[in-house]
Amino acid sequence: MELAIIIGVVVILFVVFILASYIKAPTDRALIVSGLRKNPKFVIGKSALRIPFLQRVDKLELKMISVDVKTKESVPTNEYINVNIDSAVKIKVGSSKEMLEKAASNFLNKNEDYIRNSVGDVLEGNVREIIGQMRLEDIVQDRKMFAEKVQENAAPDMARMGLEIVSFNVQNVTDEGNVIENLGIDRVVSISKSAQISRAESERDIAVAKANATKQANDARIEAETAIAERNNELEIKKQELKRAADVKKAEADAAYEIQQQEQRKTIEITTADANIAKQEKEIELREKEIAVKEKTLDADIRKQAEAEKYATQQKADAQLYQRQKEAEAKQFEIQKQAEAKKAQAEADRFAKEQEAEAVKAQGIAEAESIKAKGLADAESIKARGLAEAEAMEKKAEAMAKYGKAAMTEMIIKVLPQMAEAIAKPLESIDKVTIIDGGSGENGVGTFSGNVPSVLAKTIESIKETTGFDLTEVMKANTYDAKTTKNVNFTGLPEEMSAAAKEPETDGKTE
Repeated sequence: MELAIIIGVVVILFVVFILASYIKAPTDRALIVSGLRKNPKFVIGKSALRIPFLQRVDKLELKMISVDVKTKESVPTNEYINVNIDSAVKIKVGSSKEMLEKAASNFLNKNEDYIRNSVGDVLEGNVREIIGQMRLEDIVQDRKMFAEKVQENAAPDMARMGLEIVSFNVQNVTDEGNVIENLGIDRVVSISKSAQISRAESERDIAVAKANATKQANDARIEAETAIAERNNELEIKKQELKRAADVKKAEADAAYEIQQQEQRKTIEITTADANIAKQEKEIELREKEIAVKEKTLDADIRKQAEAEKYATQQKADAQLYQRQKEAEAKQFEIQKQAEAKKAQAEADRFAKEQEAEAVKAQGIAEAESIKAKGLADAESIKARGLAEAEAMEKKAEAMAKYGKAAMTEMIIKVLPQMAEAIAKPLESIDKVTIIDGGSGENGVGTFSGNVPSVLAKTIESIKETTGFDLTEVMKANTYDAKTTKNVNFTGLPEEMSAAAKEPETDGKTE
């Protein structure tokens, strides 16, 4: 138990000893341990042990200290001009062991104010000394050199105190006679004068340069415009030459094209005329053949037509007989009245047509009888009309057979206009005719228009050759001169044609 107490006491004493012996220094402060050793121990920014009661611990401030250095009285320069200078100085304790020992011997356990006051007088003395060595203008103009000289001059004094100057800055320089201000005015005037001279020279140079530039620009512009005008003139002349050459080529091409067109048009017109003439000749030849065929079949067609019409009428009447019988009963009274009127008209027509052929007279009688029969029944009327028409055609055929050449003459005369129309019909399809003089001395138009009567005459000649019937002689025999002067009679003609031939004797004139 006693041992434990002893051990505990020992431990406590050891802890207390350690606590009492332990020291720790910050980086801006030095702890100086002195006592047992010959030389003190400097502890900076670390910890250490000291022996209580045998060693002591002192402190030394290592912080940077600001010192305002002002001359309390004006100081004359080497030009004997009194000036005052304000400056700001930064100092600190040196880091070497020697500097630490010197600082410790001077400022151990001292505060910043003590250090500031101790250093201030030293620095002021050095400033005053440097002022006396320099000219005022040098101090004002080169403050850095002044500060370097002060630092250089004060460094040994500061080193003896264990301090060093970190920086030295001149804040303000004044004088009692406003010499600095006057220097500034003179400098300002000089600078202003130099500036004005420089400005005038610059303006002069600028004006000269502008004039030269303007002159060069004008010269360049004139040269450029002259070159452009010359090029434009050359271009215009070239355009005119090209246009003139193009116009000549175009005129030549147009002339050649027009000549070629005229030649082609002439060739086409000649070819077209030849083709049209050949076409007309073919068509005339065809028409002549058609007329010849029609002439040969004319007599047979007349007889066949009469028989066909008779048969067709008979068949038509038989087909409509039954239908008309039913309709006739309702229309009997009305048809009877119409029959009386038609009968009177038929009598008048019959009287007017007494000079016609027996076929026409028989047809009129048949029609009157047919109209009369319609009063009883429309069907019987249609049948009677068909029989009458067939009988009329037979009478007409008998009359034609009786009259012979006279009847043929009448039919040919009736178809002559149709023949002439058929001959001239091909000319309607001709769009354009180019008439070229054949060299016979006749007018081309007259020659062309004379083709129709020429073809008609050839047609009459063809009728004469094929049928033996001379239409020219018949027409000559029916003229007024033949009937009166030459006493030419044509027998076998119908009564109306004979009456027409005799009519000029009664009137004593031709119509």
